[in-house]
Amino acid sequence: MKTAYQCAIFDLDGVIVDTAKFHFFAWKKIAATLGYILTDKNNDQLKGVSRVDSLKRILQWSNTQLDTAKFESLLVQKNKDYLELIQGIQPQDILPGIPKTLTFLKQNKIKIGLGSASKNAIPILEKLKILDIFDVVIDGNQVMRSKPDPEVFIKGSTAMQVNPKLCIVFEDASSGIEAANAAGMKAVGIGSKEDLIGASICFPSFDAISVNQLSDLFNLS
Repeated sequence: MKTAYQCAIFDLDGVIVDTAKFHFFAWKKIAATLGYILTDKNNDQLKGVSRVDSLKRILQWSNTQLDTAKFESLLVQKNKDYLELIQGIQPQDILPGIPKTLTFLKQNKIKIGLGSASKNAIPILEKLKILDIFDVVIDGNQVMRSKPDPEVFIKGSTAMQVNPKLCIVFEDASSGIEAANAAGMKAVGIGSKEDLIGASICFPSFDAISVNQLSDLFNLS
């Protein structure tokens, strides 16, 4: 029998809750002030990327240079707009299949971590009323380097005292899949396998993962 995985690390945006659309609306507003129309294709390249690095990419796309003060003010404005947009998040906004998955992990004594670039992960988990389910939350406030750097996942496995080789990461962004692989973890994609190259396996959503498949993923069967 194969060694069972001991830990699951989740990305937040687009995996546990669909806050990605709120990030898009907020960044689109910032880009518009720079005279640039942010597209869906642009937005795909911002998934899993830190706020600082996201703004740097937008500046590059819009061929814009800013002084430090203006750069910082746009970061603050983006976060302010985003926080206003997510005020109404409630437990029913948890994506389908997530409650079933978290229950399965708890029942099988698998540690649960969050690895997200978001600096608002804890208040969002509080709004969803699932913060206490997580053994560890590593977010943008605790890392220096954003995905595809593996720092966020390595810090998560270290905090849970689990060998990276015994961790499974659930991600919906290519940068997250790359980060999980760089950390030596098993990367499970949530979304299209064409978009998530490098994932060990892909599912369109958590709703599409049966309990038996979860058991197989974690080598419990």
